[in-house]
Formats: sequence, C-alpha cells, structure tokens
Amino acid sequence: MTHEAGWAHAPGALRGPAWLQPPADVNTLVPQLWPATAHKTESGDLVVGGLPLADLVAEHNTPAYVLDEDDFRGRARAFRDAFAEYDVYYAGKAFLSVAVARWVAEEGLHLDVCSAGELTVALRAGVEPARIGYHGNNKTVAELRRAVSAGVGRVIVDSFQEVERLAMVAADTGLPARAMVRVTAGVEAHTHEYIATAHEDQKFGFSITSGDAFEAVRRLHEAPGVELLGLHSHIGSQIFDSAGFEVAARRVLGLHARVATELGAVMPEMDLGGGFGIAYTTQDDPREPAQLAAELTAIVDHECRALDVARPRLSIEPGRAIVGPAMCTVYTVGTVKQVTLDAGAVRTYVSVDGGMSDNIRTALYDADYSCTLAGRRSDATPVLARVVGKHCEAGDIVVRDEFLPGDIAPGDLLAVPGTGAYCRSMASNYNHALRPPVIAVKDGVARVIVRRETEDDLLATDLG
Repeated sequence: MTHEAGWAHAPGALRGPAWLQPPADVNTLVPQLWPATAHKTESGDLVVGGLPLADLVAEHNTPAYVLDEDDFRGRARAFRDAFAEYDVYYAGKAFLSVAVARWVAEEGLHLDVCSAGELTVALRAGVEPARIGYHGNNKTVAELRRAVSAGVGRVIVDSFQEVERLAMVAADTGLPARAMVRVTAGVEAHTHEYIATAHEDQKFGFSITSGDAFEAVRRLHEAPGVELLGLHSHIGSQIFDSAGFEVAARRVLGLHARVATELGAVMPEMDLGGGFGIAYTTQDDPREPAQLAAELTAIVDHECRALDVARPRLSIEPGRAIVGPAMCTVYTVGTVKQVTLDAGAVRTYVSVDGGMSDNIRTALYDADYSCTLAGRRSDATPVLARVVGKHCEAGDIVVRDEFLPGDIAPGDLLAVPGTGAYCRSMASNYNHALRPPVIAVKDGVARVIVRRETEDDLLATDLG
C-alpha cells in the first residue's frame, strides 16, 4: 500500500518486491527471461543469436530492439505443433513487420491484424489473405470493403453497426464476407484491468448475458452474402492459468449450442483468443504450449460433451507468447544518480538513452521488467537500482527494481529481456524521440528489419 506521504515513506520501499532477491552472481542470466540463444561469455558480453550485443551496438548504436529469429520461429513452431488440431493465428498487434509476417507464414501460422495498417503489412509480406483474420472494435466501411475485397479469411464483428456495414459491403461487392462474432463472457481474468477484456464493462464484443451476442449472431445469420463462421472470445492478456478459459468456454459453447437449437445454424468454428503469459521476471511462471493445448482442449471437450454438441474447429491467437521472449532491448547508460531519502536510505537511479518512448508498458500497465549488464563482467556488490528513461516524466521508468553491479557507470550497456510484445508496436515520438530500429539476429549475423528513425523522418510530416 502506498504511504500517504509518498512511495519513499512506505515500509520496505527500498528493499524491492518480495520476489526480487539479491543474486548470488549479478552477471548470471535467468534463462527463462531471455531468447533461447542468449548467453554470457566469461568476459560478460551478452550474446544473442550468435552475436555479442557490444558488436551490434558498435555498428547500430542504442537504443535498439534485438530480435532472435531462431527463437521467434521456434516459439511459433511450438504453438503450431502443440495446437495441431487448431488454427493458430499470430496476433500481429504484439509486433508486426514485413519480415515477421513472412516468418509467421513460413512457419505455417495464420495472422491476426486489427487495423488497415497491419493489413497493409500482411499483404505486402505476401501472406495469403484467406489466412488473415481482421479484428477491431471500430472498423469503417472502407476498412471492411478493403478486407472483404482482399479476401481475408474472417472478419471479427464487434458491434451492431459493424453487422450492418459488413452486410452492406457483402451486398455491394458481391463477395463473400466471412464473419465471427466477438463475445464477452463476463470473465474477470487475473491480469491488469486495462488488458482484461472479457468482463462486461469494457469496449469489446457483445455481451452473452444481456442477449446482445445472440442477437448479433441472428442478424449475421440472416444477412445475405455473409458466412457466419462462429464465436470469438478473448478474456485478456498475460494470463497464467486456465481457470478463466474454462468459465469462458462454458458460456461461449452454451451460446454456440443455443444458436444451433434456436436458429438452426451450426457454426463450424470457435476462437478461444490468446493472452498467454510470458516470464518478464522470476515471479512469472508461464505454461508451455503443449500444456496449454492439453488444458484448453480438455476444457472444450468436457463442455461439448455436457452440451451434446460437436466440437467446432478451434483457433487461438498467441502474440506475446511468441514474440515477447524473442526480443530484448539494449540501452547505453547515461547517468547514475544516488538520491538520499529519509533516514539515510539511498535510491540508485540509472538513466538510459531510451525510456517510455520505446517501452510504455511500465508506465501504462505498471509492468515489471528485468535487466542485466550486457557489455562486461562485474565483481562489484549488487545494489538495488531503478532504471529510468530520459523523458520529461517522473513515471518514465523502464525497470522499477533490479539488482545491478555497484560499479554501474555511464557508457555501460544494459539489456532488458521480454520486450518483443507491445514495445516497438506502441513506441512513440514523445519528446520528439526517434524510434529505435528492430535488428534481427541469426547465426552471428545482424539484419535491420525496421530501421531507426531519423530527424528527416521526424520532420517529414511537419509542414512548418
């Protein structure tokens, strides 16, 4: 609980959270937080994809996102193989580029997009339109027309206005519009309020409880030119247990059965969403894809037997769980400041050359991250530090609490793991910062797949 006089006065404020313990060796990596190829040399250099980050920085500078291609592809294959009876859609909102869209297609996954821009990237990458799903809670007629004209495999309908718009587009174009209905199952997922998406009081989907979901299904079922595929449910993000999925599946399958009984419409598909959690710190314990597949399939099969309905073709939408651990961000330390607080307590602030413009999640979601010294070995005693950015906000925090070597100094490299999801994709030009590049590494070779912004880019839209 926050002290009324401020965080610095709260009991244990400088001891860090209970799960964060002083390391026996500050140079050691916690493997589950990093890409599979990540390791440290005896000299303390952090190596990812066969390339020391110090070498990458010497050529490309900092800050930079470093994406391990083999790790990304390996996680994509793990979901594809574990969920072999499902359609696996990579959730592009986590991070999407032309190169990543191609990797997704090459590994046999489908692709989920939620904007015209993401659809443009997918089509530029050559993703087969029939393997694309189109999300979003406010799709315009123009967006729907483009999606249907491109031949996307499914449009996830999110409002009664979209029901009307999609029906109109199908009639105008004469092309089939394949639709799923996003429903809210009234499940309170155990995650941050802003990323819990299946409770009733939020912007997504049609409520099952109120009857809106059934009515949306009925209207789509009766709309000429619209092919009703099924129901879509997404209960939130960064979820570690299947309890929420169990409750959601029961309610969504109940609606599925009701539609078959009352409307005579046997919907062939059902999407269980994504939101599978990853390890950002040692407090996180995510499930492996095979375990997730076994648990979700058992849940659905149990509910189908109880309702005496055939199991529909299932799909899931992992995004964070594939790209999150495959990427890290490397920064250069600019300043180190010891701030003396009441009773002589000292807070060590380590400022880096990025911040909330390249990782907004700590400020937005109160997210926890880890980090490590990336360019050398240190034998100094660990100190509890706070890694902060260079922006004009007190909340510009990258890593709230981490043990770093006591000799951390300007010019050192720091790497933050688990930054693949919602970091580059939510990056901004706050304070007119230039967004960092995304550099793919594989077998000791670095390849820029999204280049660093320049001042010319920054001024290109400023008409003066």
